[in-house]
Amino acid sequence: MVSGAVAGYRLGSKLARFLPDRVGAPAARFFGRLAGRLSPGSRRLVARNLQRIRGGDAPKPTKHEVSRSVDAVFASYADYWYRSFRLPGMSTEDIDSGFSQDGYEHIVEARRSGTGPIMALPHLGCWEWAAFWLARVNDLPVSAVVEAIEPPELFEWFRSFRASLGMEIITLGPSAGSDVVRAISANHVVCLPCDRHVGGAGVEVEFFGEITTLPAGPATLALRTGAALLPVAIYDNADGCHAIVRPPIPTERTEKLRHDVERVTRLLAAELEGLIRLAPTQWHLLQPNWPSDRAAASAG
Repeated sequence: MVSGAVAGYRLGSKLARFLPDRVGAPAARFFGRLAGRLSPGSRRLVARNLQRIRGGDAPKPTKHEVSRSVDAVFASYADYWYRSFRLPGMSTEDIDSGFSQDGYEHIVEARRSGTGPIMALPHLGCWEWAAFWLARVNDLPVSAVVEAIEPPELFEWFRSFRASLGMEIITLGPSAGSDVVRAISANHVVCLPCDRHVGGAGVEVEFFGEITTLPAGPATLALRTGAALLPVAIYDNADGCHAIVRPPIPTERTEKLRHDVERVTRLLAAELEGLIRLAPTQWHLLQPNWPSDRAAASAG
């Protein structure tokens, strides 16, 4: 039996491709804002994230300014799903014409070695568009590491959806490390979201002025395989998406592996901060990511 969640996403994907963009895009953003208004806990969490990005020295925004910025995050998140669901119905020409980039040469240079690069991404903008552009327009093999979600049939639906865009899907879990190493060795471009720790080894870092834990995987994989570690972010704009690919983070071995992993992860955290600050309201981090988030949620 198909779950209600799967049926809902299937319906959403069909509507996104059926509706004219002039209708679908504003509708998606409207319902995103509405969903945010109905989720007070998530709104408080997003407001905390935006305050971290602004920094403690920034002028304190008014309640109205905070509310507008939080609304913009939820509208952007809905827009992400809307744009993603439209991708299977778009031609290669449309995908290419709606995509711009700075730094693609870093991907090209990394693959010349025969070892695929690791694209370290925050949960920002429409990253599936970039993966589709790499796979369909540039004919590059793309592997994406994703978190398993419940129920399993919903995860399988997402897996098949992303596979239809040309991605090989690697699920976070006990075999993910070896699967990523295999993809890197096959010269795949590996997409690895890394702005939230969801299990496994982690590194304590200062992230937007507060200590939290980020995944150790990107640094560990780069150090062990020699893969280029490229900080990347995908931003939505009026025409489609724009990607920024930063130069590779230095991953030369200098100390014990543990110390090198900590050093590289801290460098990656600083790069992610810079990329997120370019479009704070497109950062779709809707889960607790700092110890203080959990403490605030417990306090109500």
